[in-house]
Amino acid sequence: MSALPPDDRPRPKSLTDLFVSFTLLALQGFGGVLAVVQRELVENKRWLTRDEFIEDWSVAQIMPGPNVINLALIVGGRYFGLKGAVVGLAGMIVVPLVLVVVLALIYSQFSEHQGVAGALRGMGAVAAGLIMATGIKLIAALETNVIGWRWCTALGLACLVGIIVFRLPLAYILFGLGGVAFTLAYKRLKP
Repeated sequence: MSALPPDDRPRPKSLTDLFVSFTLLALQGFGGVLAVVQRELVENKRWLTRDEFIEDWSVAQIMPGPNVINLALIVGGRYFGLKGAVVGLAGMIVVPLVLVVVLALIYSQFSEHQGVAGALRGMGAVAAGLIMATGIKLIAALETNVIGWRWCTALGLACLVGIIVFRLPLAYILFGLGGVAFTLAYKRLKP
């Protein structure tokens, strides 16, 4: 994780601001909030730089649990310590949990309706598109990556082939390609 941010950079004003911000982020996502989180935290609120976001998102992905909740823990902890991590987590979970319970009750009444099934399929396609758009937006950060854009591209393609073609478990991809990337970065950063 990055060092603490400079004092002159925008930051959450209070624990309440942190809670409300992560609650609003959670309420904007359906099936994935990567695009929304990147836009809000980097472009709108500017709590993170693009490079910090990529670094923190990478850490959040390898931690157990949902990526965006892990990111809320990281960001909350960065600004307010343990209290901030707990408040960021609560912001991501409390209101969405209540909504999910209410929606589950409603869905149980209308699950056989074709319009409901079609709407859920459509939302899945939109979520996939948002993730792809965010990936494309973040490509520019590969130029400053320590292992270089060529290695990043090669490892990304190897990941896709491993998952799509060979149907390798995520753990194999993570430890295999992650180990290669770690080794490359370590060698280039080593004094």
